[in-house]
Amino acid sequence: MATEMPQRIPSGGVDLSHLAQRGAAPAGAQAQGPGAPAQPGGPQTVDVPALVLDVTDAAFGQIAPLSAVVPIVFDLWADWSEPSKALSPILEKVTRELDGRVLLARVDVDANPGLAQAFQAQSIPTVVAMIGERPVPLFQGPVPEQEVREFFVRLIQLAEENGVAGRVNAPDGGAAQPEAPAEPQVPEAHLAAFEAAERGDFDTAVREWEAVLQKSPADSDAKAALAQSKLLQRLQGHTLEDIRAEAAAKPADLEAQMRVADLDLSGGHIEDAFLRLLDLFAAADEDARALIRGRLLELFEVVGVADPRVIAARGRLANLLY
Repeated sequence: MATEMPQRIPSGGVDLSHLAQRGAAPAGAQAQGPGAPAQPGGPQTVDVPALVLDVTDAAFGQIAPLSAVVPIVFDLWADWSEPSKALSPILEKVTRELDGRVLLARVDVDANPGLAQAFQAQSIPTVVAMIGERPVPLFQGPVPEQEVREFFVRLIQLAEENGVAGRVNAPDGGAAQPEAPAEPQVPEAHLAAFEAAERGDFDTAVREWEAVLQKSPADSDAKAALAQSKLLQRLQGHTLEDIRAEAAAKPADLEAQMRVADLDLSGGHIEDAFLRLLDLFAAADEDARALIRGRLLELFEVVGVADPRVIAARGRLANLLY
């Protein structure tokens, strides 16, 4: 069962000092090593051996100081735990997506009972973060990938609020400059929809993306592309002035009001778009709410469901629903 992340770092929490002292390097040595945080004065970039590290009780004191640079996520796992085997690859995947903003530390609880006890692991897997050498509980048990991604986004926000906004640079990813990616290949199933969108035929693009999703309902790329094509379809043939004038002249016209939100989002005013729709939703009757909710979910797909602004808007929508 996922637990709610604290809004602020706890002032107390788990005492990890005995582990930190056991693994600490001699005075002065750690500051000279490649994994040591730089001196204060702005966001830091620190070299580490990898974005995903196996951490022991003895080595904990060497990695803990890195939590002053980036949040460290501790994956407390065990070989006998099937949920661990399902969750660990998800944690690694999401860590690598974040380009050095988070470090993942994997802890075998059978081999490292000190860390398991210190982090108060009541069940396996347990996932705990550390920011500024203070623990932040995340969740226990299996969690879907999208929910893990949302936890990580919120963790980065929490870290930044507390002055931890650096990056780690590892040979397997992170802050290092990546090689230029190869030109992405459009899957054959997407080709007709992609070509229609490229030539500005959004009616056809929408139909083609819908056909793709009928065959492959879990295709997340097609789902996002369909939402974007619908947005462009709704805006096609309308000028900015026309859209705003119609909304001002017809305050009771739901489609006119929602089209302003489309316009705001297409212009990069994402929070304004979400706020307009949420305000409409709060004041609407049941039938109108269904239409507004559908529009919000489409725009969430356009922006990206892991975007912090989407997460915040989704939370307010849930509050309004329940």
